[in-house]
Amino acid sequence: MSILEVICPVCDEVLELSDADRAELEIGDLIVCENCHAEMEVTRNAGDDFDLELMGILTTCPNCGEEFDVTEDMLEASGTISGNGSEGGAVVQCPHCQAHIELEFEEEPQS
Repeated sequence: MSILEVICPVCDEVLELSDADRAELEIGDLIVCENCHAEMEVTRNAGDDFDLELMGILTTCPNCGEEFDVTEDMLEASGTISGNGSEGGAVVQCPHCQAHIELEFEEEPQS
């Protein structure tokens, strides 16, 4: 059984998908990174052709308590798209209360 390794575009975490996992995925399905909770939509899944598009990262504002998705546009504006494989972060603005929020992405230790 082959394993497809997909790199999270936010935190560089390696997501492993088996053939069985890929067989269950359809265009439009979401995959969530276990490390940073980024949501990625499956845009191609045929043979060796597999692609994902970053949708957002669900987070809760520590200032107002509202949940919102941190989008690719927000991360690009903060200069954090495609991390470097180590701890990193971003400063984004809450769409509800306009507070500036510092997000941190930590690399999980390998077992």
